[in-house]
Amino acid sequence: MHASQPLRVPVGTDAERWNTFRGEKTLVVAARTVTSTVRVLECLPALLRGDARVTVVFAHDPTSAFNDGVLELLHDAGCRVIPWEQVGHAEPDLILTASENIEVPEGHCPVLVLPHGIGFQKQVPDSRGPRDRLSGVVPDSLLESGRAWLAISHPSQEEQLLSSHPKAAGRTLLVGDPCYDELLVSAGRAGAYRRALGVPAGHRLVVLSSTWGGSSLIGRDPGLAARVLAALPYDEFRVAAIIHPNVWAGHGSWQVRTLLAPALEAGLMLVPHVHAWRSALVAADVVVGDHGSVTLYGAALGKPVLLGAFGSEAVDGTAVAALGRAAPRLHGPGDLYEQITSALAGRDRFTAVAEGAFDQPGRALARLRTALYHLLDLPEPTHTPPPDRYLGEPEETGAAVTSWRVTTTVSADTVTVRRRPAAVSPGEDETAGRFVHLACDEREADRNTKENASALLRGAPAPAATAALQWIGDTLSRFPGCRLAAASVRGGGHLVGLRDGRIVEAAMTGPATGPGLPAAAVHALLRAAAPLADAQLTVRFGARDEDVVLRLRTPPAGGISA
Repeated sequence: MHASQPLRVPVGTDAERWNTFRGEKTLVVAARTVTSTVRVLECLPALLRGDARVTVVFAHDPTSAFNDGVLELLHDAGCRVIPWEQVGHAEPDLILTASENIEVPEGHCPVLVLPHGIGFQKQVPDSRGPRDRLSGVVPDSLLESGRAWLAISHPSQEEQLLSSHPKAAGRTLLVGDPCYDELLVSAGRAGAYRRALGVPAGHRLVVLSSTWGGSSLIGRDPGLAARVLAALPYDEFRVAAIIHPNVWAGHGSWQVRTLLAPALEAGLMLVPHVHAWRSALVAADVVVGDHGSVTLYGAALGKPVLLGAFGSEAVDGTAVAALGRAAPRLHGPGDLYEQITSALAGRDRFTAVAEGAFDQPGRALARLRTALYHLLDLPEPTHTPPPDRYLGEPEETGAAVTSWRVTTTVSADTVTVRRRPAAVSPGEDETAGRFVHLACDEREADRNTKENASALLRGAPAPAATAALQWIGDTLSRFPGCRLAAASVRGGGHLVGLRDGRIVEAAMTGPATGPGLPAAAVHALLRAAAPLADAQLTVRFGARDEDVVLRLRTPPAGGISA
């Protein structure tokens, strides 16, 4: 579409003939990248809530290397979108953006630039030339025009700007950080968000946070997610990843998912990168991150933080640089389980970092609304602060794990079980009293893994014991290398069928579980040559101890397949 073509409602010289809403002012939102567009979409509705005086139009600037997905995002949000070259014809009263790289058309309207991260904290490639530039700062020419206003979240950012960009003098507005305020409001809902993500009760959620670029967490160590999943017991932890939108836009979801395929098969929750990352971060028990804003938000929320990467592009004197000095580093060759559990024991490490990043938390939306209406030359519609709304619950995204490397030890009347996803866990050597086997759910998609499993598990509870016995018999017949097959029975209890024809009934205390843990206990007793008949034992997994009672069941006439 060319600039000479007529504009559609709600802007243009003839728009008043067709408009339903008679706005007094026109606000143009400049949408250039997913990251910057999302930041505006997340705060603008609360700022203009119920005010028909302001007509909002979104203008798409396609010039960024990371523009993929912007139009889809705008259309999904129901935004009216015009091409960037038609912004001048819209005669805006204010241009609002969270991208400092827009080519502002000639005119006199002010331009309000929101940060799309936390301050001016790193050097990034300059799209206008071969050098790097300070993220978040508009060109000097726009500062010199007197049209640009830079929203900042802390007074120290103004001092930083003046030292590096003197032309920014008098062009900053201290508003705080609306995103941080949203996170704070929702901090008490961490448990609800964990449940929505599918994290079982009593488990810890590890969130991996990566910015973009070669020195980011995923750029420097793309295999980290798989190694973390291999190191953390399945009955104690779940793992999620928040990856910067520029990675998705720059490489495409196919590349990201292919790269992370082993981790995804091991249950990695790949958090949608548009809005859901905020509630996932609130849900985190510990953050493993880098020099990106999400990691800093996590630290400011009081989350334990480990740095798996930290790029040299982080700017000295900023809050993220302070985090780089304060947070412990993740040592890749070290014991990841020990490092993560040690981090979980830490408390109040980053209070000073948060104080250096955010000014007067809780007031950002109100201050930003005042600034917005001042630049629009309109009185604020109400003196009531914008509403503080909880973040929405995230959706469960992780694939079901269908195979495990199971390590068991038998001591007196206790069986200790530690399961790790087989997709990322290599085989381990056995030692005296310590047994290792492969267990698979019947839904396992890898044929070799399934055929090599010592224990096969029915995915859904059988409707009755007869159906469970039928499944056990069929499974042992089809997979001759399998040592045992186990199924839960609807209404309670589990049946474990052995290769020699015996059937073990298992009753287990605690919340309902699948057949994996009772099967692991039976397998361990078999390996230890311990009796199965009328056995009473404790199964220890993660932080839980549950009592299990085993008894041998008289097989039906004709064998277990009857």
